[in-house]
Formats: sequence, structure tokens, C-alpha cells
Amino acid sequence: MCFNPSYCWILCCTLEPIFKHPEHKQPPPKTITQLYSSYIYNILKNHPRATESPREIMGRAGEMAYEGICNRTIVFDDDHFSHHHLEPSTFISGFMMEILEKDDGGRRVVYTFPHLTVQEFVAALARYLSPVRRDLHKLLHQVHKESDGRFEIFLRFVVGLSWPHTARQLEEILGPLHNASVCEAISWLKMNIEAAIKQSGSEGGKRKLLNMMYYLFESQNNTLAQVTLGAVGTLDFSGFTLNPLDCAVLSHVLQLCDNIETLNLYHCNIGAEGIQRLVPALHKYRELRFVLIDGFSQKPGEYQPVSEVCGSSGNILTYRQSVSLGENSQHNLAINDPQY
Repeated sequence: MCFNPSYCWILCCTLEPIFKHPEHKQPPPKTITQLYSSYIYNILKNHPRATESPREIMGRAGEMAYEGICNRTIVFDDDHFSHHHLEPSTFISGFMMEILEKDDGGRRVVYTFPHLTVQEFVAALARYLSPVRRDLHKLLHQVHKESDGRFEIFLRFVVGLSWPHTARQLEEILGPLHNASVCEAISWLKMNIEAAIKQSGSEGGKRKLLNMMYYLFESQNNTLAQVTLGAVGTLDFSGFTLNPLDCAVLSHVLQLCDNIETLNLYHCNIGAEGIQRLVPALHKYRELRFVLIDGFSQKPGEYQPVSEVCGSSGNILTYRQSVSLGENSQHNLAINDPQY
């Protein structure tokens, strides 16, 4: 996404005040939900638009945004606004753009969000603002069954907003998020993590478990991670390709779980960058019985062997190799060696 100009603009708008005013000691966002929360907050805070109820209007705009995701709509006209009891206003123009569009009758003004992810975030935020009590758990269950991926980021935003720290800034302007919706989002995530753990033996199950780890990372709910994955003794992603971002998410989750004894990453095609992402977790879990990491590229300069020692655990022979991952950084990794 960093190749997308709109996303880069959102990123810069959010990070600029953090870097320009270090004296405020505002921590940078850790998750994509925190990034977009800060983005919307900065719009509402620094470019105020006169409105009687920003919460109500944001909720209606979110309902329209959600309907757009369901129907694959990214351009909204007067009919969409009328259906959701919205009117074009300076408040709406803060997070939607006006576009002059040609039609048979001449020209008309339509509206769109600066980026699809903004639409998805506003749609997720509306789940916590609606004055009408709705079953969020049921809605999440329904959209999660869709296999085309259009609700993937929406789901991450919904679970991300369940963490109080993430929504704190927005609550200054929009008021508190519904606690019942927060509880339902956490309950849905817990249920799906537990289901993914049971199904993690197949390739599809491993993919589902990794997706749940992304949701867990987005939620920043350490307690939930410990309650669900903390009881797992073995994590097996063998044969499942993991990119550096996957490794970063996996590392975050592993650092929260104290009971995992076996981590199998055999034939995961983990490169040097992926290993670096995993290092904080591997450093913590020195008591792991074995760690199998195989299939990563061994290009010259990616890592430098320092020492080697073979060890065994039961009927498993592990080839341990100390590797250097950057300046003044050495970590022991267990790498499966085909010759044994």
C-alpha cells in the first residue's frame, strides 16, 4: 500500500504532528486502526466543522460507507445521502471528497472517500456509534464468511477499535463507544481464535490462524492473546509461506504467550528480514524444545554463521546455528539440516 499516493498522504498527515512536535511525546501508531483513528481525529480536531451532532453524522456516514462495502460502491450521490438522512456539508467534506461527474443531464457532484481504507474505517467506527442496539457478533460472523476479501480490512478495524486506547482520542469528540459492541467484538474474536487453533492442522487452517493473529495484533488485547493462544503448547506453520509482515505479527503474539514449547517453521521460506522480525520472540523463548526454521534464502551477506552445534530432543535432531543479524546482534536459531 505504500506505493499508493492516497495511502502515503494519509500516513504523512497522521505522522507529521508526531514528528514535528516531539515535545508532546505522542507515541506513533502501532496498528493500522490506530493510524486511521489518529487521521480522523486530526481532521475533526484541527479542522472543526460546525455541526450539532458529529457523532450522529459520523454514524450515518458510516452506515453509508458500510452499505458501499457490501455493494462494492465507492462513489456516492445525492440518492445515497438522502437514503441515510445525510446532506452535503462542510463536516462531511472533512473526510469525503467532492467530484464533478458528467452524466446525460450535464454535470453533477458526487462524493467519495480519499481511499477505500478510509471508507472501511468509517464503516467500522459506525458499529460503535449507532444509537440502535444491534447484534455486532452476528454481523461479524456473517461478513467473515464472505470469501472475496472485501470485508478483511473492515474486520480488522472493528476488532482494532475494541481496544480502549485506540479509540480514546475519537471519544473526545464523538463520545464513548458502546461498551456492548466492544464486548461483542472481543467475544467474536475469542471464539474464532479458538476455532482456528483447532483447525490449524491443514493449510487452510494455518491461514485462518494467521489471519486471526492479525486480528489479535490489531486489537492489541494482550489478555485475550494469553487466554487463547497462551494455552497452546505447539504452533505449527510448517510448509506455509510466511512473509516479513507475517513474521512480525507472529513475533508479537509469541511474546505474549509463555506456554508455547514448540514452534515449527519448517519450509516457511522465511528470509533474513523475516528472521529479524522473529528475533524478539525467539530471544524470549530460550526454553523452547526446538525451533525449526528452514527454506529461507541463503544469499551471501544475508547472515553470517558464527558457531555450530548439534543437539537432539527425543527423536528429533536439531541443527543449531548461531547467526549474526546485524551489528552487535547474535541469536541462536535452530535450523533443520536435511543431511541429518
